[in-house]
Amino acid sequence: MYSVFLVDDEPIVLEGIRTKIDWEAWGFSFAGEASDGEIALSMIHEIKPDILITDIKMPFMDGLQLASAVKKTQPWIKIIILSGHDEFDYAKKAISIGIEDYLLKPFTSEEVIASLQKAAKIIDKERTQLSDISKMKEELKSRDTFLKKEFLNNLVHGEIDFSTMMQKSQELGINLLSRYYKVIISKIESKTDNLQNQQEACSRINSYSSSWEHTISYFHHSNRLIAIVKDSSQKNLDENIYNIAETIEHITAQNPDCYAVTGIGKTVEHLSMIQSSYDDAKKLVELNNYENENRILSSDDFQETSNVLMDFLESDPLVDRLKYAAKSEIPVIINEYIELIKNNPGQFNVFASYILVDLIFAVSKLIENLGGNIKEINPEILQRSFIDNAVLEEKNFIETVESVLNFAIDYRDSKKTGPYSEIILKAKKYIEENYADQNTTLTTVAEYVCLSPNHFSTIFSQRCKTTFIEYLTDVRIENAKRLLRDTDMKGYDIAYECGFSDPHYFSYIFKKITGLSPRDYKGSL
Repeated sequence: MYSVFLVDDEPIVLEGIRTKIDWEAWGFSFAGEASDGEIALSMIHEIKPDILITDIKMPFMDGLQLASAVKKTQPWIKIIILSGHDEFDYAKKAISIGIEDYLLKPFTSEEVIASLQKAAKIIDKERTQLSDISKMKEELKSRDTFLKKEFLNNLVHGEIDFSTMMQKSQELGINLLSRYYKVIISKIESKTDNLQNQQEACSRINSYSSSWEHTISYFHHSNRLIAIVKDSSQKNLDENIYNIAETIEHITAQNPDCYAVTGIGKTVEHLSMIQSSYDDAKKLVELNNYENENRILSSDDFQETSNVLMDFLESDPLVDRLKYAAKSEIPVIINEYIELIKNNPGQFNVFASYILVDLIFAVSKLIENLGGNIKEINPEILQRSFIDNAVLEEKNFIETVESVLNFAIDYRDSKKTGPYSEIILKAKKYIEENYADQNTTLTTVAEYVCLSPNHFSTIFSQRCKTTFIEYLTDVRIENAKRLLRDTDMKGYDIAYECGFSDPHYFSYIFKKITGLSPRDYKGSL
């Protein structure tokens, strides 16, 4: 199934393509539509379709500008241009951007399907080529690749002096000079430990990595991508970083068995400090490998809780683990404790007591780092009787450890009321007040909360467990349902009132989400 996004400023064209093609019967899914390039770009960033069909002449941002922007940030998307007869020469220029096909207006649904099938074949061919593991292995064996990898590995580990660094980079044709730097580490894993799936995902990422601007990357340990991203602008650096991280996530997720945990190190201003950015990214990746899901983690995001928390380098491993652990990891931690106890039969009380004391000490330390005092917040767990009761039997021990871990994570998360929590609340309030405006998009909301679209998109989806576009659409549909219940407004008026530019598209989305058309929904009340 290939997802398709449609852009045209003529409602009749949008409706015609959307309604006259049996998408599923031909192996496609209709992912969404927009009436101008600016709105489309924001939606495409979130939806990440396989194929984009766009008109060439539109207000605000034309088809070529949209195509160029999409190819830059999401190069896997195949683009089909819609063009009028008098724009034929103009359409041919689009080929230089990397357009897969163009259709002359007026066109038939059969021509659209043929063009979509052509794009699908290109996608299939690319996926096969990008999954060619032997090709990746040969690349990794080449002398130049080996020398580059060795040099970059020494660089991120701080094992090379400045003069040697400059000499080697010149010999290898690597331009390192810039104003700002960040290191990304992405660990690609298979949920079922399927090495074939893992290697195919890594191969696809390896093939796309050469198109990333201002980025030098290499694979380490076969499934760990390390990238040094540089730029003369801090803003552009952050934007590029999140674009790369989301691209890695998207490519990996094409195989449902695979996931990527990506750590983004802090910004540094000197090549000699790249190791510290690498260490930050490495810590984030290593402490977040239990959930079997895609995650993008930035040291900047964790510093919102407490700079001390991120910079407290002398803490023990359990304290480090508690800094970033999710509640879904609690069973994993408990199972590790139980296995440790079982490896020492006949000494349950001794080992259980030791483990629990160690855990309470780590929790106390974490609370202290966050500005709290365990004696005031939860004095009960410091009592000897608390430990004695917990180690009477395995069931008590498991329940006690679970309660202590839940307490620690709840307290830690309660302190995460820094700028990003405020940003999410601010963004949701803005959406509630502006959902009726058709120009309310990821880009406009990101600008309102003073973040780049990529960064805001990542933060919103990970904290709200839904994408921005899904959340905005749900708000619009819920308000449409309210108007259908409480007013006598016509369906097309409700569509415009809730931020939809086309009543037919509103009906399509309403039925897709609720299972009923707006008319049937009102009739069921």
